[in-house]
Parts: sequence; structure tokens; C-alpha cells
Amino acid sequence: MTILALLQQAADSTTHAAGREAAQAAARAGGLMGAGVGAGLAAIGSGIGIGLIGGRATEAMARQPELAGTIQTAALILAALIEGVALFAVVIAFIIQLKF
Repeated sequence: MTILALLQQAADSTTHAAGREAAQAAARAGGLMGAGVGAGLAAIGSGIGIGLIGGRATEAMARQPELAGTIQTAALILAALIEGVALFAVVIAFIIQLKF
């Protein structure tokens, strides 16, 4: 009777080990997929933001040509800030990727 209990316990421990490995593999795949999606969304978002800034700055300069220098300066600063945030997001996504 004790041998049967020991065999059953050994079988259960190997089943749990395989389950843990599968769970770790799924977590790794999910982490890598999340990092890729995060980097992609950061790139897409910054592209849309800079495109909107460029379009609106062009419209503003067409309406008030005497303020073109001020508008260009403001647009350049805003574009740089957006690029900084996008770069930060991509770096965080790569750190997440390296974690897994």
C-alpha cells in the first residue's frame, strides 16, 4: 500500500514539473509578444504625433507667415519631446524583452 502511494506521489511531481515548464514558456512568449507590441505602438504613436504637429504647424505658418520662425521653433521642440517619449517607450519594451 505504501509503494502505491509513493509511486502516485512521484507521478504527480513529474506532472507538476512539466506544467510549470509549460507555464514558464507561455509567460515568456507573452512577455516577448507584449514587448513587440509595445515597441510597435510607441513607434506608431510618435509617427502620428509628429505628423499632426507638422501638418498643424504648416497650416499655422500659412495663416500667419510673420510668426513662421516662432511656430517652427515650437514645432521642433514638440517633435523632440514626442521622440523622447517614444524612445523611452521602446527602451522599456526592450528591457521587458530582456527580462524574459
